[in-house]
Amino acid sequence: MNQLYAISSGAIRGLYDRYLDTPPILDKQRYFREHALFETHWREIRGECLRLMGEMEAIPRFHELMEEQVDLSQYGGKYWRMFVLRAYGVDNAANQARCPAIASLLRDRPHILSATLSFLEAHKHIPPHRGPFRGILRFHLGLVIPKKIDGSSTSRLLIDGNTYLLEEGGTLLWDDTFEHAAWNDADSIRAALLLDVARPGMPWPLAAFNWLVLKAIGFIIRMRGQRSWSAASPANP
Repeated sequence: MNQLYAISSGAIRGLYDRYLDTPPILDKQRYFREHALFETHWREIRGECLRLMGEMEAIPRFHELMEEQVDLSQYGGKYWRMFVLRAYGVDNAANQARCPAIASLLRDRPHILSATLSFLEAHKHIPPHRGPFRGILRFHLGLVIPKKIDGSSTSRLLIDGNTYLLEEGGTLLWDDTFEHAAWNDADSIRAALLLDVARPGMPWPLAAFNWLVLKAIGFIIRMRGQRSWSAASPANP
């Protein structure tokens, strides 16, 4: 299954590469104008994130949501957990009810295809990897990022050979089909909000293909149901 996923991902990336020639890091104002909205409300988002961290064991690990990601999820024996609020256009009503501030920002914004609170265990390293296709862009909002004694960040991303230090309230918009890796060097959990947004401005043949891909993934998620990507709640342990 993992080999099939890798082969199909590579083929899809190749198709997009024929039409697109954009850098790894993208202009937030040009490609995702709502970035300012999430930056303005980041403290409210962080508050909801902190409340969830009180029941971390109930939040699924990444490979429990997508088995193809087991190598990344379990790398180094440290966890990578995901609290999914929206996945490829499919809203998780139960999870959104627990994060009303985030839910309000997602409402009436269908081009925000996915929204996830991502938690890395202390000293978790995610090894180099690439996303499957360039029809989406990744928006990263730092929420809980401990600092070192000297005040510098404990969290970093390596994207296409360049290192980016992450800060609470700081944001980055990037193309995750470029090779990237992540580190949480802190002695405690690192948390971030990850949004996948539809890439604007593609030529129409690619835009049409992209629409079909996204609809197909959303259909599969609806068919599977939301149980596998929902965190247990106190009422449903």
